[in-house]
Amino acid sequence: MATNFWASTHYKELLDQEEVDVVHNLDRERGITLEDFKLIKLQMTNYIARLAQNVKVRQRVVATAVTYMRRVYTRKSMTEYDPRLLAPSCLYLAAKSEESTVQARLLVFYIKKFYADEKYRCEIKEILEMEMKILEALNYYLVVFHPYRALSQLVQDAGMSDATQLTWGLVNDTYKTDLILVHPPHLIGLACIYVASVLREKENTAWFEDLRVDMNVVKNIAMEILDFYDAHKMITDDRVNAAMHKLTIRT
Repeated sequence: MATNFWASTHYKELLDQEEVDVVHNLDRERGITLEDFKLIKLQMTNYIARLAQNVKVRQRVVATAVTYMRRVYTRKSMTEYDPRLLAPSCLYLAAKSEESTVQARLLVFYIKKFYADEKYRCEIKEILEMEMKILEALNYYLVVFHPYRALSQLVQDAGMSDATQLTWGLVNDTYKTDLILVHPPHLIGLACIYVASVLREKENTAWFEDLRVDMNVVKNIAMEILDFYDAHKMITDDRVNAAMHKLTIRT
């Protein structure tokens, strides 16, 4: 694994938001809009998190799995790579790459236990086959850096130790968006500290200035996080179900 973010494939593969917000032609033919695309990715992020909770892997594994899933969909269609199979397969691969191996049969067991919908059902062989497709789609670049590494130290340095849990929760929620595909992870972490500072009414301007980072970028990321929370309040099960239904429409 690369130890320097700036020399890593993660850095080299950062995208502009406009490149991330592209619905594949095959998906558009099924009527999937950009809003649907984002809702399905959000639903699959939650799916990965629920499975991970049951197979008992660290949050870092969840974050890596979600990053893989979101990266794949910047290159491949949901029509070709069914999200309901891709999500657990990304978790399976991420657990390996983060040295927290999970057995495929355990994933299959929990999928059958918690999801009555037949469209979620899969077999071990299908997860293993999808794992190979994911590897090819990612060009075998599996390195992912996360904001977690330096977060605790940064929170402490900012005099925000009492907001550690809040900040950690904010970082977790950023994986419900595509921020990890667009911005360096340390800037995402700083944006979460910035949001926590605002929520806790903590004056941290001088501390941020001493870091010599582009505060316009940090504030823009912070606004994206807050915008996500506002938009999330408007999401209903009906909207998610309607988006998921389009995956099954025959064209």
